[in-house]
Amino acid sequence: MEIIHLILGKANPQRMNGVNKVVYQLATEQTNAGKTVAVYGIAADTNINYPERNFTTKLFQAQKFSFQLDENLKKDIIKKKGKAIFHLHGGYISTLFSAAKFLHKNKIPFVFTPHGAYNLIAMQRSAFTKKIYIALFEKKLLQWAKFIHCIGKSEVDGLKTIYKTDKWKLIPYGFEIPAFKPISKDNTKHLIGFCGRLDVHTKGLDVLVDAFILLQKKYADAELWLIGDSDERKNFEEKIIAKNISGIKFWGSKFGEEKNELLQQLNVFAHPSRNEGLPSAVLEACAMGIPAVVTDATNVGDVIVKHQCGESILELNAENLSTAIQNIFEKIKSDGAENIAHKAIEMVKEEFDWKKLVNKFDELYF
Repeated sequence: MEIIHLILGKANPQRMNGVNKVVYQLATEQTNAGKTVAVYGIAADTNINYPERNFTTKLFQAQKFSFQLDENLKKDIIKKKGKAIFHLHGGYISTLFSAAKFLHKNKIPFVFTPHGAYNLIAMQRSAFTKKIYIALFEKKLLQWAKFIHCIGKSEVDGLKTIYKTDKWKLIPYGFEIPAFKPISKDNTKHLIGFCGRLDVHTKGLDVLVDAFILLQKKYADAELWLIGDSDERKNFEEKIIAKNISGIKFWGSKFGEEKNELLQQLNVFAHPSRNEGLPSAVLEACAMGIPAVVTDATNVGDVIVKHQCGESILELNAENLSTAIQNIFEKIKSDGAENIAHKAIEMVKEEFDWKKLVNKFDELYF
């Protein structure tokens, strides 16, 4: 049975779209595991402008009316009846609703991954509009799906508020450990960092700044590095300057070796998000041996605590975040930075290795 991933986009790992990156990695690992896999991408631009991959990719034209499907896509779907199962990716997407409706009508099975869209905090954004969309469209898609794939506990909780069902499967994404050149760093410093989109509220960066102010009272040498960018950056930076807060540096967006070199200098990685699917930035930092402070909403707090390579906060506020970061600094002093680094690296290998997880996805299909 062929597995066909249906997405908006081209599964291009070089784009910022997280869903496309995950689908690329999943399809790659499934193919490496001997499965027959294809990606059907719906895009406004159907030119092939992505790197080579080991799986088949077919591109279909996005339509002006988002509920409409390319006729060529419909024809290809019909050809796969009895030969494939489809895997739809992304919540609240009208094009995917139409694809689900077409699959259901033609008795072709499909599974569905909302990719963090059902996190309770995420659903509070444009709540009224989402409530209407769920009632008219999303709930029907969920009813038609063979299985609903959730990537974290927070998404399971959110799913239960809109559709009570037992046909969900909780399987985290895997993580491809990046190749990087190790550098030496000063483990006596108090350097905290965040890397990702500077979405101040969603990522909890407002609380991180307040927690940093508290930390400076104990650690005069403390620094906070913010790696990333967004439309909010200028306003956020101006507020920090107006408050006369020292020790905070904005690096902007960094990629590849330049980003790796910055991350490897950190003593603690902070990701106090209010809403997440599964944050690859946290796993990337841990893969470099950096202990992490996260919120329960990130869906990685349990495994970080389990492997003793960081702290997880249930209730996000400046005091709790500051205390959690202090705890890690003290643990570095008592247990040694190398010991904690080893635990962080082992956590990523044991819990998020694609090669260990890829066959679990068969539970969705067969």
